[in-house]
Amino acid sequence: MTFSNDSQLDPGRVGGGRGRRGAAIGGGVGGTLLLLVVALIFGPDAVDTLTGGDPGPGAGTTAEQEREQRCRSGEDANRYTDCRMIATAQSLDQFWDEYLPRTTGEAYVLPDVFLFEERTNTGCGAASSAVGPFYCPADRSVYLDVGFFDELQRQFGAEGGPLAEEYVLAHEFGHHIQHQLGTLGYAQQDPQGPESGAVRVELQADCFAGLWANGASGDTSGAVQLDEITPAQLAQALDAAEVIGDDRIQETMQGRVSPEAFTHGTSAQRQAWFTAGYETGDIARCDTFDAPDLDDPASLAR
Repeated sequence: MTFSNDSQLDPGRVGGGRGRRGAAIGGGVGGTLLLLVVALIFGPDAVDTLTGGDPGPGAGTTAEQEREQRCRSGEDANRYTDCRMIATAQSLDQFWDEYLPRTTGEAYVLPDVFLFEERTNTGCGAASSAVGPFYCPADRSVYLDVGFFDELQRQFGAEGGPLAEEYVLAHEFGHHIQHQLGTLGYAQQDPQGPESGAVRVELQADCFAGLWANGASGDTSGAVQLDEITPAQLAQALDAAEVIGDDRIQETMQGRVSPEAFTHGTSAQRQAWFTAGYETGDIARCDTFDAPDLDDPASLAR
C-alpha cells in the first residue's frame, strides 16, 4: 500500500535499541547464512553467543535526528524505507486501537518500535541484524533493521515492494497482540515441529497482519492514510510470506526440508493465513490453535 501525501508522520514513534532481558519471538531471516539458520531455530540469544555477546551500539541519536527531519509526510513514507516503517507503525496503531477492543474487549497498548543498524541491545538480550525483525515481550518492543528487506531480495529472491515491507512489521505487531491476548507463550512451550505451538503462533501473527491490511486499505480516518491495496501490491506481500516459509528457507540453506524443525510454518501456510485475515477481516478466523488443518484456514469454519 502507498500512503497519501497528506499523511502526517510522527518520527518520534520509533527509536533506537535498548535494554533488559527475556526471550524474543519471531526472529529468523537475514544476515549471514550460518547465523540465519541459527536465529531461525534458536532465536537471538544463540546468535549473541556466536557473535561474542557484545551488543555494540544501537541506532544512535544521529539516525533519529535524521528521521525527525526527513520523515514528515506520506510522500516521505513512500520514498524512504525508515519513514515507511514509521507510517506503518502509526497505521497499525490506528487499526488495533479501534479493532482490538471492539472484537476482544482488550484495550490496545502501544508497543515500542526500534530501528537499528547491525547490532542492538534489547529486553531479550543482544541482537544482530542476522536475527531479522522480532518482537521482544520483555519490553513489549518490535526491533527491525531495515537492511533486512535488502537481504530478503538478495539472498532469497523476494520481489520486495512497500506492502511486502509493511507486512513484515504488521506480523511483528501481531506478536504484540498475541502477548496482550495471552497466546504468545505457546511458542516457548512447544517450540518446533509442523504442528507445534511455535508454528501456530507465527501463522496467527500472519493472519493478524492480514487483518490490518484489510482494515487499513483505503482508510482515510486517521493522521496516516493508506490507498486501496492493488492486486500487484497484494502479490508482493504474499511473495514476502512465501520466501520466509520454513520449507523455502530450509531448502535454500541446507538443500532439504526438515518438518520436525519447523518454527514458522511453510510458505503455503504463511500465505494462506495472511490471506484468511485479509479476506475475512475477522479475528475469530485467525484461531490457529483450534484449526484442525493448518494448511487450510477455512477448516476453522467447518
